Amino acid sequence: MRKVKDMLKAFWAIPFMKYAIVLVAGVLLIGFVGSNSVWAHFRYKLRISELKDEIEHFEGEYQRDQAQIHLLQSNPKAMERIARERYFMKRAEEDIFVIDEE
Repeated sequence: MRKVKDMLKAFWAIPFMKYAIVLVAGVLLIGFVGSNSVWAHFRYKLRISELKDEIEHFEGEYQRDQAQIHLLQSNPKAMERIARERYFMKRAEEDIFVIDEE
């Protein structure tokens, strides 16, 4: 045990060793521990890029839906076409056959 203590004292007595230890501990603390660490910063950047991609996707859907709403408000034939395609609505004198391709 005494030999270990002597080795630690000799190690600590090396000039600037205290500063090197504090520097290494500080880099580890700033780099990997806490919510403001460099590691967390990279994870936040990745999440931001994912969210920006998601925003672009939903903006595209929004623009498509707005165009369809405008078409439905301005053209009654478009409303009839969508009612027939999506909801299988028909006129009184028509018959509709739905073919399932399973």
